[in-house]
Amino acid sequence: MADQRKFFVGGNWKMNGSKSSIDPIIKDLNEKGLNPKTEVVVAAPSLYLAYTREKLDKKLGVAAQNCYKVEKGAFTGEISPAMIKDIGVQWVILGHSERRHVFGESNTLIGEKVAHALAGGLHILPCIGEKLEEREANKTEEVCFSQLKEIADNVKNVADWSRVVVAYEPVWAIGTGKVATPAQAQEIHHSLRQWLAKNVSADVAKSVRILYGGSVTADNCKELGTQPDVDGFLVGGASLKPEFINIINARQ
Repeated sequence: MADQRKFFVGGNWKMNGSKSSIDPIIKDLNEKGLNPKTEVVVAAPSLYLAYTREKLDKKLGVAAQNCYKVEKGAFTGEISPAMIKDIGVQWVILGHSERRHVFGESNTLIGEKVAHALAGGLHILPCIGEKLEEREANKTEEVCFSQLKEIADNVKNVADWSRVVVAYEPVWAIGTGKVATPAQAQEIHHSLRQWLAKNVSADVAKSVRILYGGSVTADNCKELGTQPDVDGFLVGGASLKPEFINIINARQ
């Protein structure tokens, strides 16, 4: 069944970039040979979403890095799924660890965002993952399952799972240079898939893509990408560099 799940690579630019620095990234993505069997989505800062969507090949997706749980209103600084769709963008990242741990977003709030983004017609990239102290306390599954439950509870229709790509990002590996071994990544991805089979459905567990994120580079992506339950990557810093092309082509 893994062969039926299209490999997916997302690039999260985070709070980085300017028009002049984004242009060469877009040029590389548009002109260099990307594996046609890989789905590619890049998440630009909100100020550059329209610019990126306009310049990037239409075969490639663009994502917002966050959105709020309602369509409009007195929520200074927020953007809504309706606004994201209005500029031609189809994806949004939700619940990234930096939203959870820097900005204090709760599982409940992230679940509400999941429900509203799906109702608004977006594709979503919800993120889950444990901190180092949680892994060392053998709480990886407990933490990840509770985060995944809040997401799953807010996917109101089974058909909506076709617009969900889950990203497992161990917090201790994000931007640290530390990376889960292929065996560690496979173990938790397999556990997440088993949880989906038990708590959602066997069909969803077989079809939903689960990405790995956390210090993914051109050097480690090929081995990580061979794991049967790793369906791609959500890439941070490396998505701003030329090596992002090599990560996209990890399965070539």
